[in-house]
Amino acid sequence: MNAPLLRGLIALAALAAATAFSGPAAAATTPKVLVAEFENDVNPVTQEYLLDAIHRGEEEGFEAVVIEMDTPGGLGSSMRDIVKGILAAKIPVIVYVAPSGASADSAGAVIGMSADVLAMAPQTNIGSSTPISIGGEDISKDLRRKVVNDAAAYIGELAREHGRNAAVARRMVTVATNLGAREALEKNVIDVLATDYPDLFRQIDGMKTEPKGLTISTPPDTTIERIQMSTWKRLLDLLIDPNIIALMLSIGLIGIVVELWNPGLIFPGTVGAISLIVGLYGLQVLPVSIAGLLLMLLAAGFFVAEAFIVSHGALALAGAITFVIGALMLFDPAGDAYQVSLPVALAIAGTLMLLFGFALTKAAQARRMPAAVGAHRLVGEPGEVRGGLVFVDGELWHAQSRDGSPLVPGESVVVEAVDPEDMHLVVGSAETAPPIPAERT
Repeated sequence: MNAPLLRGLIALAALAAATAFSGPAAAATTPKVLVAEFENDVNPVTQEYLLDAIHRGEEEGFEAVVIEMDTPGGLGSSMRDIVKGILAAKIPVIVYVAPSGASADSAGAVIGMSADVLAMAPQTNIGSSTPISIGGEDISKDLRRKVVNDAAAYIGELAREHGRNAAVARRMVTVATNLGAREALEKNVIDVLATDYPDLFRQIDGMKTEPKGLTISTPPDTTIERIQMSTWKRLLDLLIDPNIIALMLSIGLIGIVVELWNPGLIFPGTVGAISLIVGLYGLQVLPVSIAGLLLMLLAAGFFVAEAFIVSHGALALAGAITFVIGALMLFDPAGDAYQVSLPVALAIAGTLMLLFGFALTKAAQARRMPAAVGAHRLVGEPGEVRGGLVFVDGELWHAQSRDGSPLVPGESVVVEAVDPEDMHLVVGSAETAPPIPAERT
């Protein structure tokens, strides 16, 4: 084989190999964007969900992560952790307030300002980020000035660093300004107004983000992968509802007390322990008021004491009132979005008052009564002598007379005592027996 022919065959083989490997490689470079649906409030559970989405976008080579936002706001601590996660992300993070009718209020607006790209769909709004007090009302005087200035500086700095209107962003905090999508675009509060994802990708393709300097690549063939909160995350999100927490703590208290009063039932104790643990999880996740927690513990003490002390319902009533006050105060630090509703608190307190004030009082009375089983219950019972034995309460017992005289078959007797050593009865004649009390315990 001559040299020119050999070189030609080698060139053809190289071309075929390049063609074979170029197809998959080209397909693998098709840009893909991860869209995390976020229609919820800002709390520790949703915080973990969004940070996990950003981490997944980085690990799996997504071009960008889009947070599709519709939120009323939430906890400031969770908001700041999400902001830190977005600022530290190595890929572009886009906040897209969508679909139409959605909003990015309060903490949502601050999260939006931290995004590499802040976009909104038509007929959406953003703003109203004024902090509220631990009870949900406006903060006043010196504390208000301190907290508001801090929040205004925070959102203003985020807006400035991302090339947006810092003055308007600060007014979202200081005067609770809220803007529609078109007005927000006109005032340079947001970067893009997009009707859908193709429109969004078309407008941001090739954009260089501030301040990270990342270049976004979202050509027309960009693919989307959507994710939602898992069932487990949704369950955890449900379990941090203050009303559910109050209910779980109450069920836990009832179950454990019932189990203590009736050892061996197992079911009440099991349900009570599980409910108590679930309630404590919520207390761990959400910020709580120490005063509210102490009032709840005091209420539990009142309810349990009602079963031991004859107070004619006074302790149960005190427990119910203390429970309602404690429940309403319990989640004050979490803000207005996380409060036990008054109807729920009243319903739980009323149920506890009835249960501990009536059922457990009856149980305590029953525990103070002598046992209804055993030989001692026969004292005072009438019997009949039958062939050296005495027939009492359907049973034949060994017996002896009180004065040592022999027992006469057919004679009617009354049980006067039970000898604890050899378990035989001491009886007397029915005619000479002392009168039996009308009620015996």
